[in-house]
Amino acid sequence: MVDFQLSDAQRGIRELAREFAEKEIAPVAAQYDRSGDYPWDVARKAFEVGLLNLSIPQEYGGGGLSLFDQCLIWEELAAGCAGITSAITITALSAAPLLVGGTEEQKRRWLEPLTREPSVASYAMTEPGAGSDVAGIQTRAQQVGDEWVIEGTKRFITAGTAARWFAVFAVTDRSRGREGLSCFVVPRDLPGVTVARKEDMMGQRAGNTAEIVFEEARVSHENLIGGEGRGFKLAMEVFDRTRPPVGALATGIARSAMAHAFGYAQQRLTFGRPIIDYQAIQFKLADMAMEIAAARHLTWHAAWLGDQGCRNAREASYAKAFAADMCMRATTEAVQIFGGYGYSRDYPVEKLMRDAKVVQIYEGTSEIQRLIIARELMRGGVAEG
Repeated sequence: MVDFQLSDAQRGIRELAREFAEKEIAPVAAQYDRSGDYPWDVARKAFEVGLLNLSIPQEYGGGGLSLFDQCLIWEELAAGCAGITSAITITALSAAPLLVGGTEEQKRRWLEPLTREPSVASYAMTEPGAGSDVAGIQTRAQQVGDEWVIEGTKRFITAGTAARWFAVFAVTDRSRGREGLSCFVVPRDLPGVTVARKEDMMGQRAGNTAEIVFEEARVSHENLIGGEGRGFKLAMEVFDRTRPPVGALATGIARSAMAHAFGYAQQRLTFGRPIIDYQAIQFKLADMAMEIAAARHLTWHAAWLGDQGCRNAREASYAKAFAADMCMRATTEAVQIFGGYGYSRDYPVEKLMRDAKVVQIYEGTSEIQRLIIARELMRGGVAEG
């Protein structure tokens, strides 16, 4: 039986994350949105209270939290700032290939250092000509003796200037199509690895997105995760783990937008009455509340399935696509409720709307999620799920 009644421990970690977001994230959200710098001050404080490295198992020094518990935390942190949340939680995505396909030695070598001090790792998949189309990756890795030589460029890499290492996806045998894709751990300080530039993004600017260039970057065979040709399957398994928390992040953005809109609607007067008295505004707020609740439950269900060891590809796409699209609608309506003030950078809903848009794009666009759902329907039928 599925029971989403939270335990005392779960309510405790959710409250911890909520207080942290209110005290440490929200007050500096605008500052980091302007600068686009990596929020190291916030990351250090998150490390001190145990809000970094949530997905890394306890035996490697991490929080060892379930996927469901991570979703509780991501929603709360994102209500403070989605960009900062992306920056300090990106290791959940980067560590996932190691957790899915890495050896015990690899896990200890690469995960344990992340838990000893405030640090992050980044996920290097997207390229100038390859985003949701993982099979279109052009970065290549050629075996030379006992080493792999990596050449290529990665774009839009979250926390790119701050990462200790990258999980890099590269083609090792183009003749095998997607079965010729492999994944490597590549240290940031390796010769041939360059942070070419920090991207000037529209939203989630605190995510510190960067372009990374690999020029004859040489790694040993021990840096290959899961074996040669395992990259595509690793990526798909990773996304089943990480899309539910992204749904939670979208839910947090939308929740914050609704809270601001609700408060403003109670204060803003037109024709002598608060605008919340008008049915047009009430309907907007009601739709927000309804869709936020729906997104949260889709997210929780996808995470719960993953925690039970069940296949959750369809449900993870349900959660990610619905929550991302809902988030965009909610933030747009929040701007509408604020009217002209909503379009001003002096008010928070403008930033929330910018932060929302990219959730429909990263970790597989909303269109890609629909393709996955359709394929799952054709595989299992409409009755399942």
